[in-house]
Parts: sequence; structure tokens; C-alpha cells
Amino acid sequence: MPELRNLTSQAELKKRLQADTEKRITVSFYQYHPIENPPQFRDELYQNFENLGVLGRVYIASEGINAQISVPAKNFQIFKDYLYSIDFLDGVRLNIAVEDNGKSFWVLSVKVRKKIVADGIDDPHFSMRRRGAYVNASEFNELTENPETIVVDMRNYYEYEVGHFENALEVSSDTFREQLPMAVKMLAEKKDKNIIMYCTGGIRCEKASAYLLHHGFEKVFHLEGGIIEYVRQVKEKNLENKFKGKNFVFDNRLGEQISQDIISNCHQCVVKCDTHHNCENNACHLLFIQCENCRQKFEGCCSEECRTVKSLPPEEQKQLRQAQAGTSDLFNNSRRKLRARFFDVRDK
Repeated sequence: MPELRNLTSQAELKKRLQADTEKRITVSFYQYHPIENPPQFRDELYQNFENLGVLGRVYIASEGINAQISVPAKNFQIFKDYLYSIDFLDGVRLNIAVEDNGKSFWVLSVKVRKKIVADGIDDPHFSMRRRGAYVNASEFNELTENPETIVVDMRNYYEYEVGHFENALEVSSDTFREQLPMAVKMLAEKKDKNIIMYCTGGIRCEKASAYLLHHGFEKVFHLEGGIIEYVRQVKEKNLENKFKGKNFVFDNRLGEQISQDIISNCHQCVVKCDTHHNCENNACHLLFIQCENCRQKFEGCCSEECRTVKSLPPEEQKQLRQAQAGTSDLFNNSRRKLRARFFDVRDK
């Protein structure tokens, strides 16, 4: 049976979303739980989500489910009832977006993958059954007042750059799979400390907490629901907010403002800025921080080189992309490319 999927063009879907005035709610959830037949579960989920007008990304694997979606407000309770009718998702925590314009996704994509989080773990003895202890916002704040506590950010470098918890340790890398062994090595001499791991919604830090326990750590915690749930609890209970800056999110918004602090800089002129953009050269699409002045100056591009390419006729751009595919640094969207574009040059 062919995979159920949307056949309408991306351009048309974006156009429809922009014209749609219906209120939508952006929500994320995940659950580590064995799924016996991921393709079958995927098709059932797709059909039900499509019927409810759900848009967004859902990954399904034998280890569980990971979803970032938006739901029409009028269908939210029906969506919730359906989700909770699935045994292993009954009562699953739903992380509602902090800031929400309803335009976070324009297509529904439900895919079967090997893992719901690419972790690079090939140890057959590793298990998600033993995980770090959950801490809520109040417990997190209390634990971080203890000098014996280490807070570890399990997000990518570009997420950490625009916002993070006070004194949080950055495990600087391009991918989560790289971070796991790096975290074990960085914390090797601190196994007697309280270690709290956090991420955006909880899925990465939950796996990271299990990975540390697997490697002999004992006092491991992870922030329940990640930054999103922490902020909700802080507002609801009038707690001190220890998160500074913006929370990067993986949808069309690219960020939620958590505090008024701007802790990062425009990568081109170094003015205070925390707004991410993708370079508008289709052969680049580098994710970088750009202020409005530089956005106008470089026409949304990360460099003069990319601005020149963007100004070429579409057919010439296509030919250039084909010629450079697999060989040019234009196609490397990593921290190495970011440094080559900005910091290494600027620091000279």
C-alpha cells in the first residue's frame, strides 16, 4: 500500500495557510514507548490527523512518537480525545506554544523513522526504561541554587546561542548524536554532582538522562516538558524565570521570546539581535542571526557571495546548484560553515 501523503505543492499550501483566518494551536508532544507496527500506526494517525485539519511533523519509530503540530482551535478537544484514546498516549503531556501566530506549519507530514531522535546509539544494552528523574519548574529552580548542581543544555549550538538557563553548560555541536558522548566526556569528573539536563520540549534531555545513567552517572535529572513546560509553570505559579533570551523552535516561527534579554548578536554587524533567518540563496539556506538593517543590506542573504547568486536568473541559479552539489561548502549547513561565513573572518 503506498504511503498516505499530501500531493499539493508547498507553494500552494503556504498560500492557503496565509489566507486562512481560522485560529490554530501549536502543540508538541512525545512518548518513548514500543510501537509494534510503526507503518500501520503511521497510516492510522495520518488519516485521523488529516480529518481534523492537523498540520505539522510527526515521526514514528519502534521506540515511540515525536510530534510538532498545529491544530484548528475548534477541533482541539476532539484531537485531544482521539490522542488520549490511544493506550500509550493516554494523558501524554501536550506542550502548548508560548507564542503562537497559528502559522507554524503548512503541511501534514507523518513519517516512519529508525529513531524518533537521531542519537547514534548502537549499544544493544542501552535502554530507555531507566531514565533520569523528572523535575518541574519549582524543583529545577531549587536544585539550581545548590552549588553541587550542574545544568546541561542538550540543544544545538544555534538554540543555545539565542537563549539558555543561567550558568547552563553548553555541549557545543551540530547534532544530538555528537552531543551524547561529548556530554559523558565533559561530565566524567563530576559524577558526584546533581546533573539536570534540559532541551526544548523534553525529548532529547530525557534520552540524554538515560544515556548518562547507562554510563554510570547516578544523580541525573531532566526538566519535565523542557523549556516550554518550564515557562508555562513559571507563569502559572509566578516563579522566578531562570531562562534568559529566546527559545528556538523548529517551525516557521524559529523562536519564542521567553525573557526580554537579548543575549546574542547579528552575525554580520554584531549589533544585539536574536532573530534567525535562512539565507535566501537557495543553494545555501544557512540558518543565521541577522538584524533588520543587514537583512535589507544583504537582501536576506548571509554574504555578498550569496546575494550575487540570488540576483542571477532562476535557471542560472539552478545550473550553479547542480554544478556545486556535493562539492561546495554552500551545501554544508553546519557550525563550521557558520564560523567560516562570519566569526573566523570577523575575528581576523
